[in-house]
This record gives sequence, C-alpha cells and structure tokens, in this order.
Amino acid sequence: MIDRRLFSNFDWTLYGIVALISIIGIVNIYSASSYQMLGTPFFIKQIYWVLGGLVMSVLICSIDYRILEDVAYWVYGLLLALLLLVLLIGRISMGAQRWLHLGFINIQPSEPMKIVIIAVFARYFSNRSFPDGIRLHELALPVLLLGLPVVMIVKQPDLGTAILVLLIVCTMILYVGAKWTTLVSVFLGAFPVIYLYWHYFLHEYQKERILNFIDPERDPLGSGYHIIQSKIAVGSGGIMGKGFLSGTQSHLRFLPEQHTDFAFSVFAEEWGFMGCLFIIFLYTLLILWGLNIAGRCNDRFGALLAVGVTAMLFWHILINMGMVIGLFPVVGVPLPFFSYGGTSMITSMIGVSILLNISMRRYMF
Repeated sequence: MIDRRLFSNFDWTLYGIVALISIIGIVNIYSASSYQMLGTPFFIKQIYWVLGGLVMSVLICSIDYRILEDVAYWVYGLLLALLLLVLLIGRISMGAQRWLHLGFINIQPSEPMKIVIIAVFARYFSNRSFPDGIRLHELALPVLLLGLPVVMIVKQPDLGTAILVLLIVCTMILYVGAKWTTLVSVFLGAFPVIYLYWHYFLHEYQKERILNFIDPERDPLGSGYHIIQSKIAVGSGGIMGKGFLSGTQSHLRFLPEQHTDFAFSVFAEEWGFMGCLFIIFLYTLLILWGLNIAGRCNDRFGALLAVGVTAMLFWHILINMGMVIGLFPVVGVPLPFFSYGGTSMITSMIGVSILLNISMRRYMF
C-alpha cells in the first residue's frame, strides 16, 4: 500500500522545471531536424521519451529510494559483467563498441553505470565516518570501485562517459570531505597518469579533438569543423537571435549533430543571448534545487545520493555548453532533457526520479 502522504509532498517545482526544459528541447529538436524527410520525426520520438520519462519518474517515486542501499553492490557487479560483455561481444558502430545486443533490445551499460556508481559511493560513504577528512590510504577501495568501470568504458572507447563517471565520484568525495594533503597528492599523481594515457592509450582521433580544441583552425574542414561551425552558430545568434526556424547554420546543414550533442548551438542561433540566459537560468534552478534537496535530507545515504545525482546533471550541462562554445573539447556529452536521445533522457529522468523520491520522503523519518 502506497502512503498517500508521500504524494501530498510531491515536489512539483522540480517536476515542473524538468518538464519545461524538456518541452523547450522538443521545440528545438523540431527546428533542428526540420530537414528530415524519412522515418518518424526526431521530435515525435523525443515526445515519446519525455512523456515516458515523466510517467516513469512518478512510478519510481512510489518505491523507497533506500532500497538502493541494499542492492547497490549487486547491480554494480551486474553492470561490470555487462561492460565486460560489451568489450567481448558488443555491437560495433562508428568505430565504437558500446552496445550489447540482447535479442529484443540493445542496451548501453555505461549509461546506467552513472546512476549505479552514485548509489555505490553513497552507500560506501554513508557507512563510514571521516572526522578529519579522507586520508590518501582510505581512497584505495574507492579508487578500485571507480577504476574498474572507468577502464572498461574507456576501452569501448567512450571517453566522455568515463570522464563524467570520474567527475561525479570526485564531487561526492569532495562533499564527504578530504584532507588537503590527500587532494594535493591526487592532483600531483594525476600528471604522470595523463602523460602515460596520452602517449600510449589515447586514440588518434581523440588526440585530434583535444588539439583542435586548442587550435580549431589547424584542421577547419576535418576534426576542427564541429567546433568552428558551432561557434559560428552561437555567435551569429546575437542578442535576440534570428528567430524560430530561421537559423542558417542548422537549416543549411553546416552544423553537425545539430539535434543531439549540438542542440544548444541551434537554440543559441535562433533565440540568441537572451534565450540562452533563460535556459541557463532553468538549469541553474535545477542544480540549486537538487542541492537544496540534499541539504534538507534527514539521512546521510539520501543526502549523498542527491549530491551525486545533482553532480551528474551539473557536469553534463557544464561540459555540453562548454563544448559547443569552444571551452571544452568535443567529447559527445548530451545536454540533459534537451538533446535528442532516448538513453540520455531515461538516465536523466531516473536521476530526477531519485531526487523527487528523496524530497518526498524527508518528512517520513
């Protein structure tokens, strides 16, 4: 039996913010994909994903989020097994091996790993106390828990998702608190790791993305094309934009991946600086609301869970927006609730469902 008090405390503000961003995203995808001639239009598919995600979020809210504390390690182990299967028998598409074909459905285990790694570290840190901050030797097991999925995701290769998983966990560690000597040691230890990874493990096209981030003009018609066209689209929008369905970069097909990773570039060209400010305001409100939920939570596991989900959304937003204006290299990170894509939408909606779940149950302790 579902306690009716839960839904009397439903967080309509958070739900409304997500719904509004999603609706704007659908309208933007309609404009970005107006060239599409065959198949079901992308914006129609996105409507299905959004509606399904919003309904799913309400259903998930009926299940106590604290069940994640009991199953986190088990699900983590299952996803590790699936990530290993991806490397062994996964479907290869566009040079990447990220999908696992299960007969009736294709799944990308790296996406749910973002949620599961949050639950794993929320459980790990909720059962431990660090009154003086986390010491370096106390990071041994967390590094192992983090390293296993990150290494397998990098091998796919999916550097963008691996970076996101790493940043989410680092944010949770900073929230728990670490000694400054630990932070300095980790920072210094990262340099030889980055050096070795660049010279021995990074793929050539990934190096090109980073080099073209530094100087896009070195290959303007090749690997630097994405950044250059995106910056032209964003800059040409001016203060008020060119108007809905009037963006030349997108409608003349100069902008690649314009309904997925570079959807924000399309929006910036059509709605300008003022439109971008409004979207940034909505995302800022979303992040602050997530942190507010974490601060009001009455149990440590729930607070850590809320911080992790908020960090996941924050890093997606920051990296995508930074990518389209040339502040970060192109790493294929979608903008939550805005970019086209079912996998990204479902993962983000599950994260919001967890926040709603925690917010609803803060009165139940």
